[in-house]
Amino acid sequence: MARIKAIRGMNDILPDQTPVWLYLEDTVKSVLNSYGYQQIRMPIVEQTDLFKRSIGEVTDIVEKEMYTFEDRNGDSLTLRPEGTAGCVRAGEEHGMFYNQTQRLWYTGPMFRYERPQKGRYRQFHQIGVETFGMNGPDIDAELILLSARLWKQLGILNELELQINTLASNEARAEYKTALVEYLKTHFDQLDEDSKRRLESNPLRVLDSKDAGTQEVLKNAPSLMDHIDDESKAHFDELLARLDKAGVKYVINPTLVRGLDYYCKTVFEWVTTSLGAQGTVCAGGRYDGLVEQLGGRSTPAVGFAMGVERLVLLLETLNAIPASVTQTLDVYITSMGDAAAQEAMKLAEVLRDQADALRIQLHCGGGSFKSQMKKAGNSGARFAIILGDQEVEQQVAAVKDLQEGEQVSVPFAELAQYFQNHL
Repeated sequence: MARIKAIRGMNDILPDQTPVWLYLEDTVKSVLNSYGYQQIRMPIVEQTDLFKRSIGEVTDIVEKEMYTFEDRNGDSLTLRPEGTAGCVRAGEEHGMFYNQTQRLWYTGPMFRYERPQKGRYRQFHQIGVETFGMNGPDIDAELILLSARLWKQLGILNELELQINTLASNEARAEYKTALVEYLKTHFDQLDEDSKRRLESNPLRVLDSKDAGTQEVLKNAPSLMDHIDDESKAHFDELLARLDKAGVKYVINPTLVRGLDYYCKTVFEWVTTSLGAQGTVCAGGRYDGLVEQLGGRSTPAVGFAMGVERLVLLLETLNAIPASVTQTLDVYITSMGDAAAQEAMKLAEVLRDQADALRIQLHCGGGSFKSQMKKAGNSGARFAIILGDQEVEQQVAAVKDLQEGEQVSVPFAELAQYFQNHL
């Protein structure tokens, strides 16, 4: 019988990989907690109309990439392709927006049917940060400063570049779209196939085409900055002033747009050259009209999402993972004989009570002294405790430093303090 394998583009995260994921997630959680953000958890499955109304029916995500199906009641459901729409739905459904401000974050898997490649998968994981009820550039700046602090904590700030732009108001952007389409139609034959298709449905996406011919055409295209409204320009200028004051470096990228219809005013991306084509590790912006678009009252909002797989890949590529992260054990306990095995189990529990941060693994399954010590060496633990009849009788453990090779005798009552002093 043929073995069943994982679905293409949906990957297992194995035990030797999870320590890096946990390190990243714990660092993110620590930074978000320091800014007073609260976690929200939403369902993986939502009504299909939620994404059609928020993302836009003529986007690639809705047209080509969503995992959509009918349940037994005939309702159209979709595995979430992104987190913002679900966060807005949850906040509106539970009355979290009216006359309130919210700073929220979430984490979990998202799903898009596209060609799997390094750093881009059909099931991928995101950490999203969303804020509601604040319309000034101060909250835009806070989100960027928060993300910059995260990169600094991870030791990768110097490997990332902040690119930023403004998409202006919905009205100003509509005027610009008209001018852009008129210009691009005069150069239609020079555009790549994706850009030709997007020209009518989502012309702003033409701006971030990677095709060299299309980019050449865009050099003389109308600029959104020529159509920007006064309010959006003031908002953008104040945001840049705050970033300057905080010492955050950035590049204004006038071709930067986001692939989702709901963005307005501020948009930004953190990008790297260390991952090849998949260089964006974090992206976001302002979406003031989305809550109203989904049936709520007009509510200013801004947020961002970061790709966990890409950040893990970047940390690995840059060798930016602390050695302590991949060391998952501190102590491995071995024993010879029934009495020693019973004492070893009791001792492991006592040590966990006395030093709950101590990572201890008890050898189970029997075996010779040689095989047990081999497993201790392969476990990654710093120390091995060796118990035999003599150690049990004297209530003293033989403790071997698996890195240095030295071995000492330590009374049971002093073991917790010994490890706290040497780890």
